[in-house]
Formats: sequence, C-alpha cells, structure tokens
Amino acid sequence: MSAIARLRSEFVAASPQPELRVLAASGQLGYGIPEAAFLSGLERKPHVIAADMGSIDPGPAYLGSGQMASTPEMSRRDLDMVLTAARQLDVPLLIGSAGTAGTNGQLDGVLELVRRIAKQQNLHFKLASIEADMPRARINRAVESGETKPIGAIAPLTSDAVSASSHIVGQMGTEAFLRALDLDADVIIAGRACDTAPFAAVPIFLGFPIGPALHMAKIIECSSLCCVPGGRDAMLGTLDETGFTLESMNPDRRATPRSVAAHSLYEQADPFCVAEPDGVLHLDAAHYGAVDDRRVYVQGARWVEAQRKSVKIEGAERLGERVVLLASAADARFIKRIDALLIEVEDIARRLIPPKPQTPYQVHFRQYGLDGVVDWPEPPSELPREMFLLGECVAESADEARNVLAVIRQHLLHYGFDGRISTGGNLAFPLTPAELDAGTAYRFNIYHVMQLDDAAEFKTLFPVRLETL
Repeated sequence: MSAIARLRSEFVAASPQPELRVLAASGQLGYGIPEAAFLSGLERKPHVIAADMGSIDPGPAYLGSGQMASTPEMSRRDLDMVLTAARQLDVPLLIGSAGTAGTNGQLDGVLELVRRIAKQQNLHFKLASIEADMPRARINRAVESGETKPIGAIAPLTSDAVSASSHIVGQMGTEAFLRALDLDADVIIAGRACDTAPFAAVPIFLGFPIGPALHMAKIIECSSLCCVPGGRDAMLGTLDETGFTLESMNPDRRATPRSVAAHSLYEQADPFCVAEPDGVLHLDAAHYGAVDDRRVYVQGARWVEAQRKSVKIEGAERLGERVVLLASAADARFIKRIDALLIEVEDIARRLIPPKPQTPYQVHFRQYGLDGVVDWPEPPSELPREMFLLGECVAESADEARNVLAVIRQHLLHYGFDGRISTGGNLAFPLTPAELDAGTAYRFNIYHVMQLDDAAEFKTLFPVRLETL
C-alpha cells in the first residue's frame, strides 16, 4: 500500500477527523537543513514531509540559464535527508519548484539526484514528476486574444517577448499535486509551483477545508521564518477541522500571534488576499491566538474558488555578458561630486569605445552609502565618510564589457574636478583585477497572469509522469 493510500484509509472515513501533522523540512532545499530541528520534527511522527526548492528571489539568471542556484553537493545532501526520512516513516514527500526556477531541465536534474539516492540507499517507491515549462504557442494565443495581464510594472506581454525568452515556466497550484496523489505517488517532485502547493496538497486530498490548509501552507513553506527570532529550521503545522497550530522544531524559536500574523505581509501586496491558480485565499477574518509561549493556533481563513482559472507565467531573456567593477572612495570632495563624475567618465568611455548600433552596451553604477540599496529621492544630509561603487557593463561579449569598464576605471581613478587635492587616488580597489566576469546577464521579461479556457487545461500545462523505483 502506498503512503497516501494508507493515510486516506486512516483519515477519510474517520469521525471526528484526526489531526494531520505536516512537517516543513526547511525554508528552501539546497541550502542546508538544520539537522537537530529536522530530527525533532521526525520524532513528532509527521504524516507529510514537504519542502520548497526554488523561487524567483535569486533573480532571473537561474530561469534564463537553466542552472541551479544551489550546488549539486548541497542539493543532494538535503534531498537525501528528506527522502530517507519520508521512506523510513512511510509518509508522502512533496517538493515544489525543483532546481530553483522549476524548468523542465532543472526538474530532470533533481529527478536524477533522487534516482541516485534511491539506488544508493536501496529505497523503493512510486515517484511522480510534474513538468512546468509552458507551451509558447499557447502563450502566444493568449497574447493575441488579450488574455494576459502584467504583474507590477512590467510591460504588457508581446509575442516578441515570448520568442526572446530562454525559458518560460508556469506556477502550478495544488491541482497538479492532487493528480499525482491520485496515482498513489509516494514522492512528488514538481517543477515551478506555488509555494503553498506541496504543503496543502495532502490536507486537501484528505478532505481538510481548503482555506485553513492553504493558510497553513502559506506560513510553513518558509519554515521558522515566522518565529521570533526568525530562522530556517523545520516547522510543524498541525491541522484540524477548523484551523491549525504552528510550532518551530527549534526550541529557541517562538511562534507568536504577532510574528505569525506579520508573516501575512511576506511577498504579498495585499495581506488579506492570496491569489492562487484556481482561487483566492481570504485572510481578513483570520485569528491568531497563543497556545503557549512557543505555539500559535490560527483559524478563520476562507477560500473562494475562481470562476475562471489562471496561471502565473515567468520568463527570462538574455541581455548580454556582464562584467562588474568593484571600487570604493573615501574623499569627501569626490563623493560629493560622484553623480556628475560618473556621467562625465562614462561619456569619455563611449567616445573611446563607441557602442555598436545593433547591440549597444549598457553601463550602470550603484553607489553603496548613497543609493545602492534604495533610490533615495534626496542625498543624505551628511555624506558618508566613505562609499562603495559597484559598476556593471552588459555588452554582447565579455571582452567588450571588460574594455569599457577598464576605461571607466582608469579615467575615474585620475579624473580631475574642482577642489581635488591629489592627481590620483580618487578610488580604492578591494581586489585586483578590479573588473570581474559576472557571466551572462538576464532579465525577467515575462511576469504575467495568463487566463485559461477551463480547468481541464491544467492537465496539459502541467503533465504528471509516474515511475517506480
């Protein structure tokens, strides 16, 4: 009997319904699972182990290049821990956004790691995989019919943007995981997925109310980040018929009503509405109450099914090759004039190395100490005594980008300005060479919602494959 079939026989016919324990292994697989907290979580005999393995947080490079953000060694270590534990407990293991961006190529890489672990550890189970690469023809059809909508400040989607994207993925919700569970899969590894999906799928499959199940998933997918102090340790969510209890498996972290409620602001423009592919989770009536000084009980989340389903799609396109310049300054006169100096020196570089008409290079500077983190509307009332400059040039080739920044660096180092005391020494360099290759540069060019014809499209957009190991 599969792990999910055993749970179904235990939960579906039970009255009253038993509590369901869902263990979030870590904030994101591939960056190290704090072992002590994870082992404490296993001692609580969870019915489900789930984890997220990706995000757009690391930026567009991993979606554009198809490379994983975490190293193969760390990814294998974390996968070994959760896979071995799930099979020892005979409970389902669900993982979303495999390989960082969740492309089919990254999914295949994670699946190969899982197969190797299973062989080495002599583990036997049904493995389901769910692909998330989006068919470009389907996206273009949505573009032509006006059924895509940008998220945030990105431009409306065009067929040119679709063609320019290196990879395009869609975020699956719980629906795809439910189909995999219906095939009696013991382990589910999915491409790009909503953060909530791996954590909410089994509770929904077993008949728990969707609202509380998704709300619990929204919180524990970040493991102990909602605690005081926040961390990445394993988190246990215990779901009943009306709500759920949250508890970090690290005894030094406390879940409080305030810390958990504050987590509703995480990655949300509206803390009271969480949009999913097949509906909206409403949290305006949610209540957070202390069980004790380390645990919180939450109830009141409400789920509203969408009349028309949709999918968030993400794409990234190549901009060119990036080289960065690392420099710093400690001259108050130089720092006061930095904006004008950068413009003047970049103008010199553009005269010495004219940009190619078809593929012009781009130069950008971030002034840490002034506006490197936030584009402040006004400079500080007192200038910092020193600052750090991060310059970047994105060009068609790394050699061209390196040439541009070398010219800028040398001219900025000796550039004359009113009030300068010395003929050199405008800049200091923490490293030599000061120009470092930063690889291929990408940008998000697709960050849109695509309307679907009907719910049946989920099956074709997110196909499930099953194999026995």
